[in-house]
Amino acid sequence: MARPRIDIDTEQFEKLCFMQCTLKEIAGWFKCSEDTIERWCKRELKMSFADAYERYSAGGKISLRRYQWKMAEHNCSMAIFLGKQYLGQSDQQELKVSKSDDETIKEMEQYFNDKRTGAGVTLG
Repeated sequence: MARPRIDIDTEQFEKLCFMQCTLKEIAGWFKCSEDTIERWCKRELKMSFADAYERYSAGGKISLRRYQWKMAEHNCSMAIFLGKQYLGQSDQQELKVSKSDDETIKEMEQYFNDKRTGAGVTLG
């Protein structure tokens, strides 16, 4: 005699996917194995767990994005994070050198030569 099937509520399953729960977490919620969830998806939803998860988790990602944008109105850190993610902004600072490498090297050589020979150095 086969074991009775575990009752998996489709609406609860969809909500768990919406909240980005993992397969392991969903199986824990329904007190069954991950394989049972996989088989249930194929039997009841006519798709694999991966396909079902992709379909039902999309709404959760949209909801999360909406909250992030709303939070950015009052939270500077969130605004910076979203700017980096979506606007290509970064914390990098640009350093501009006004002299050529050759000029800079000559000045450094002159400076160290003067130090070595004592030229231009006054002791107080």
